[in-house]
Amino acid sequence: MAVEKINKANALIKIELSNELIDAQKEKVAKHFAKNVKVDGFRKGKVPVAIVKKLYAQDIEKQAIDELIKQEYEEGLSELGIKDDDIVGEPIFSKFDRGENTTQIEIKLSLKPDIEIEGYEDIIPEVTLPEITQEEIEAKIQEYAKEVAEPVDSDKEVVENGDIAVIDFDGFIDGKEMENASADNYALEIGSNTFIEGFEEQIIGMKVGEEKEIKVTFPENYESKDIAGKEATFKVKLNKIQTKEIPQIDDDLAKKILKLEEATIETLNDEIKKELFDVKKYRVFEPKKEELTQALLDKFSFDLPESVVLQETDMVINQRASILEEDQIKELTENEQKLKEFQEEAKKEAEKRVRLTFIVDELAKKENIKATDEEVLQLIYFEAIKNGDDIEEVYKYYKDNNLFPAIKMSIVEDKLLTTLLDKKAK
Repeated sequence: MAVEKINKANALIKIELSNELIDAQKEKVAKHFAKNVKVDGFRKGKVPVAIVKKLYAQDIEKQAIDELIKQEYEEGLSELGIKDDDIVGEPIFSKFDRGENTTQIEIKLSLKPDIEIEGYEDIIPEVTLPEITQEEIEAKIQEYAKEVAEPVDSDKEVVENGDIAVIDFDGFIDGKEMENASADNYALEIGSNTFIEGFEEQIIGMKVGEEKEIKVTFPENYESKDIAGKEATFKVKLNKIQTKEIPQIDDDLAKKILKLEEATIETLNDEIKKELFDVKKYRVFEPKKEELTQALLDKFSFDLPESVVLQETDMVINQRASILEEDQIKELTENEQKLKEFQEEAKKEAEKRVRLTFIVDELAKKENIKATDEEVLQLIYFEAIKNGDDIEEVYKYYKDNNLFPAIKMSIVEDKLLTTLLDKKAK
């Protein structure tokens, strides 16, 4: 046996087993089999070893070699000074040659990198925190007031932008009535852009009781491919016009907006100021997080465990391949040079991701930053809501594919970068 420390994150154990050694181990295994196997015509524990060897030849040889490899492997770890906790991923059998006289095996080990995280505070970029004016707070309160405003019937005769047009409509394409494209007394806020582009603009100027045909074209990328890019005609009748009655800015409005009985206008001011600050801070911090991430990658360089990089490379390749067009995939399969470049770029990206993961993990320990199970569930919940997916199905997908650790790491990374930027925030 020979061992080699390739670098601080990778090691190699070379094992050579002679046929004599394997045969001796096979004898031991065969005797053990003879004591435990059942063979017709013999009592348990009384089966002749010769018969056991014939019946279980392959099983005996496999177990004998496995036991010898395990012994050599453990001796190799001891000689390298490596503990089980130091190993990341599964050991890789990079060589297994069953020769005439000897069997040669090579086992590659990936180890946790040796990282010295010092001086990271010096590379954190300075950030100027946003200021929130009273004018911005009042404008936001007005927005919320409009949202909770109740529509009331108006005596207006002609629709203007901002009005609520209560309409009947039926949609047609190529003279045929469309499915799910009709309604009676539908309240459409003009200027809300909730309908197909061009529809609301053609409502403006209609009079109460008027009937009109409105023509619009569905976008090429419309979710329903049957009508994407097609022109549609809508027969519309304006039944009445409504307007929103903006409520008075007072404690009652604060209670309505915040849904809290004890809320006051001062409470609403404070909450909206915090909301506006968080939004502005996010916009300021996001580009700075990218800058800080790159600074961390530039500052801390260390050996990476090969098996982890290979695993991440496969993931990057699959992610990038999934968004390629058919002609691009064909070019990769037919052009060896292009395929090689594609794989090299994927490996560089994988190395970057793996290095950042270890940096974040080490810094998170120093800054005592963790992600709770509740935060993971909350992230899954919001993702499902945002995409209109079933929450239980999304949860099951993440659980079945063992993606919870990846989600936790992404939460930790975001919290860490925010914490570091807060240190230099002015």
